[in-house]
Amino acid sequence: MQNILIFAHRGSKGTHPENTMAAFQESAKIGAEGIEFDVHLSSDGELVIIHDETLDRTTTLTGYVKDHSSQKLKTADAGSKFSKEFLGERIPFLNEVFDWAKGNTLLMNIEIKTDKLAYEGIEQKIIDLIRQYQMENRVILSSFNHQSIEKVKILAPDLERALLFEGLPENFEEILRDKKEAGFHPDKNSLTPEVNEKAKELGYKIRPWVANDEADIVKLAKLGVDVIMTDFPEKAIKILKAWQATN
Repeated sequence: MQNILIFAHRGSKGTHPENTMAAFQESAKIGAEGIEFDVHLSSDGELVIIHDETLDRTTTLTGYVKDHSSQKLKTADAGSKFSKEFLGERIPFLNEVFDWAKGNTLLMNIEIKTDKLAYEGIEQKIIDLIRQYQMENRVILSSFNHQSIEKVKILAPDLERALLFEGLPENFEEILRDKKEAGFHPDKNSLTPEVNEKAKELGYKIRPWVANDEADIVKLAKLGVDVIMTDFPEKAIKILKAWQATN
């Protein structure tokens, strides 16, 4: 049977504050094979792990990530809005995650968040850090901004890249054929059996997002996807194992 991997979306986001070390550590602890997280740039050019362009939803700071220095961002509490239990949990930086990742074997899907704001030089900075930490074989770089992926292709053709989609354009097949990347990351509702078949034919690894309930997880498992992205990795692992045991 095909080996389907479980990637924790923004870490174990359903049970821990998203995109924090607590969420990533939990993902490793419960046996996920990978984590997915988002990278922005601070005002002084540091690679910051947070989902939104702004700080307001998940932290105690406000305003745009890009308008704050890394020192200022380190003062934010990124845990207590999720639960008082996580009071004092910080916003992590990419070098901190790589430092921690040296002690495990998790794959890392890094989403380059250039779909709303243009972060000048973010692709090169990420590549440089991957090289510094020798994480080439453990990262997948993805983005909704396919121009960012094109930049990575030119700057670091050896790194694995993936095209993110929310909803699929009519010419998605043409895009996949033309781009010739490794990964196809559609939202789960767009991944019909026909779309799945077409992407497989074109040689793509298929990693849909985000499946949290049993029906969705089983549906994706039946399609034979390569990775299931989920906010509840522990639960997803149990559902997948139970399904595999009876199929």
